[in-house]
Amino acid sequence: MPPDGPQEIDATRLTLVGIGTSAGGLAALEAFFRGLPVDACPALGFVVVQHLSPDYKSILSELIQRWTTCPVHEVVADVTLEGGHVYVTPPNRDLRIEGDLLRQVEASAARGQHLPIDSFLTSLATARREHAVAVILSGTGSDGTAGIRAIHQAGGLVFVQAPDSADFPGMPQSAIATDLADQVLASAELAKALIAAVHHRGDPDAAPAAPAPAPIANGDDDTVRSILATIRQRTHHDFASYKRNTIVRRIERRIATLRLPNLDAYRGVIDTDPHEAEVLFGDLLIGVTSFFRDRDAFDALGIAAIHVLTHKPPGSTVRVWVPGCSNGAEAYSLAMLLTEVISQRQLDLKIQLFATDVDPSAIAIARRGLYPASISADLSPARLARFFSPAREGEEVRINSAIRELIVFSEHDVVRDPPFSKL
Repeated sequence: MPPDGPQEIDATRLTLVGIGTSAGGLAALEAFFRGLPVDACPALGFVVVQHLSPDYKSILSELIQRWTTCPVHEVVADVTLEGGHVYVTPPNRDLRIEGDLLRQVEASAARGQHLPIDSFLTSLATARREHAVAVILSGTGSDGTAGIRAIHQAGGLVFVQAPDSADFPGMPQSAIATDLADQVLASAELAKALIAAVHHRGDPDAAPAAPAPAPIANGDDDTVRSILATIRQRTHHDFASYKRNTIVRRIERRIATLRLPNLDAYRGVIDTDPHEAEVLFGDLLIGVTSFFRDRDAFDALGIAAIHVLTHKPPGSTVRVWVPGCSNGAEAYSLAMLLTEVISQRQLDLKIQLFATDVDPSAIAIARRGLYPASISADLSPARLARFFSPAREGEEVRINSAIRELIVFSEHDVVRDPPFSKL
């Protein structure tokens, strides 16, 4: 990047790259920043979030400055973001994006776990939408996994270090398991791929790697419909009624990832490569979920459940359908909630939940009942202890069998398939 001072970039156009790392991160960061082209995009800003001890005197900003010509700053106060700069989180503080400001906030430990990468990436997704990029490098645990889900859902890009090139592969493996990574490469190669992808999405300030693709115009609707027809033929799911803007953004994302020149070139790929139809199908679904998502709704549901269940005849079965269950988090949340009500009220009732989704990969995840340990941020300690057990050396948690056995997961399309009955 040019070392000659701040770049005058419109804050709304500034693409921000959130880089998350933990154990083994220094080597990965060095390879990444040394891998950045010297004329890399001035409309990119980089924010490095690393797990640090509260008492640790960090010299990370000084180290990164040795590896790049970009100005590097440890964030000691709120700062206005500028293109071509690198910002580093300080010890015992978290970072948030608010508008064009990078704010330093007190480190939070949700449910006893400090997850600074998830916290920052989630704020980055909200603030920058499709101008957000996540990079997950070497580290233990699963911090960053929830954050890349937010980045992907917002239309941003996700890059992950190849686990076999990481000193500690836990964080990359957890990120890759979401199936949301646009690129999985060694950290030095990630830098080059990131610059190429950002440029190919049409950033006018990006270092030239290939001509930027032509944007999808209103006159391209016939081609878009042809692509959707291919998806319908290959997956048996119809996206014709989806919002046009959502479809266009997801197709443009695939065009950029594949570094294609235009929509017609992408239609050629999707017509000849069956796998690409599956990839776009997954992108269009945008499965977003979490345990006890929307607390107010679950609190209200708990009150309603008490009223309904206490009026059921003893020995009867309560049947519940959860359509669009994604990776199962909300279905399991409902099973836990109903179990708590029945236990607290000492009711003689059986529960049977049907959880469905059009995405077979989401159903497969839900059936396993295995989640990154970072979900502890969404659960009370009591629920975590009662309904989950540690797995994979504490990097994941598994839903207990008593809850898993209450739910039947199946693939189902609410538009095409008949509904469940006797609910």
